[in-house]
Amino acid sequence: MVNILIRLVVSTIVVIGADRVLEGFRVDSTQTAIIVAIVMGLLNTFVKPVLQFLSIPITILTLGIFYFVVNAAVVYLCAYLVDGFSVSNFIAALLFSIALSVAQTIAGWFLD
Repeated sequence: MVNILIRLVVSTIVVIGADRVLEGFRVDSTQTAIIVAIVMGLLNTFVKPVLQFLSIPITILTLGIFYFVVNAAVVYLCAYLVDGFSVSNFIAALLFSIALSVAQTIAGWFLD
């Protein structure tokens, strides 16, 4: 339970940091950032594996580069689902997904 809360805090910090750093990425409030972190966690758990499985042929053809498109699609889906959170371009979605992945990996090193 503590691990989940720490990962939620890390994700929320990344969302707030991305709002301040990335152009084309907007979060209205801290409460919205927490909701975005929760929704991203749920999407990464349930939707992303399905998208990855369905995109295996094109991912193989592009030598794995299409995986970044799947990550950005999950961010766009989160922006669609959460009011007060918007992503205006693909680069912002891609950079956010990379930052979130790196932060979650580092948190996982310390928690496991």
